[in-house]
Amino acid sequence: MFLELGLIFVLAMVLIKLIIVNALRLGLVDVPNERSMHMRHHPRGAGIGFFLAVALVEPFFHAPLLTEHVYLLLAIAMIFVVGVLDDHQDTAPNTKFIVLAIASVLVCLDGICIENVGTFFGVEMMLGWFALPFTVLSIVGVTNALNLIDGLDGLAGSISIVILLTFFVIGMEHQDALMLMLSAAFIVSLSAFLIYNWNPASIFMGDSGSLVLGFVIAVLASKATHYVHPVSLLFIVAVPLMDTFIVMIRRKVQGRSMFSADKTHLHHIIYGFFNKDIRMSTLLLIVLQAIYSITGLMIVDHANQTLSLILFLLNVILLYFITTGILRRQSIIDAKCKQ
Repeated sequence: MFLELGLIFVLAMVLIKLIIVNALRLGLVDVPNERSMHMRHHPRGAGIGFFLAVALVEPFFHAPLLTEHVYLLLAIAMIFVVGVLDDHQDTAPNTKFIVLAIASVLVCLDGICIENVGTFFGVEMMLGWFALPFTVLSIVGVTNALNLIDGLDGLAGSISIVILLTFFVIGMEHQDALMLMLSAAFIVSLSAFLIYNWNPASIFMGDSGSLVLGFVIAVLASKATHYVHPVSLLFIVAVPLMDTFIVMIRRKVQGRSMFSADKTHLHHIIYGFFNKDIRMSTLLLIVLQAIYSITGLMIVDHANQTLSLILFLLNVILLYFITTGILRRQSIIDAKCKQ
């Protein structure tokens, strides 16, 4: 395993460096817009480097396992291709959604499907024929949630490592070779990426990275439902999910489309709260995700699912009111500064 992971790390380092050097020629440049947290052009597309490092090394060590999951590999490849196209020249949201939906169906065909959502008030919630659409919606939702938190140097990569470490623990406990391989490989390749992406970042992961990461995490979460309470997965992927839920609720309360773009995500709010200190903002969200992930592992064996779901929802509500209060405070301060 050490040779395998070492090769992934070194190859990811080399490939990402090559992308940085050739970003302009390859058309992999992030141009700031009204929602960006940076003010100058940056290389993007590091996801190409850390994904290819995994894709090129793993077949030499896990060929039999990979041949058992051809549909899954095809699905991940589809997500990677649409991510690369988006990094090179922005892809339409509808196109990404369609590709994500098709890839999610392929995951179900591979045998990775959410068949029940837990037991609540003594009733086991089996999905039956609804398992396929529910799995597709879940994978699409988690993938987009991870994509949306990619807004600060080092944030998406670090949050993903915390989540993947949790899935590695679950895979180790249940001796699931696929979970172990995917989680370990991406943890190592992301570690190489963070060397370039930690503030001040020299390159961004782009959709080639965030879409693939979100998709892999969503797949691992679906696979983990075979071993752990589905509610525990809400905590294991808490920060991306809560961020998405809270932003959509806030937009609905304000009478706007839940899918409209703005700068009210968790990282935007925390960034403003810490006076634009990127490292402090990123570290706080990493710690928050680590706390939730550990909570998710504890729920696996020792908690009532109904109470755990209520606890998660209470956390969403609490975080909504806290972030809304911070936003109001920031608005008042900004108004006074303009006077």
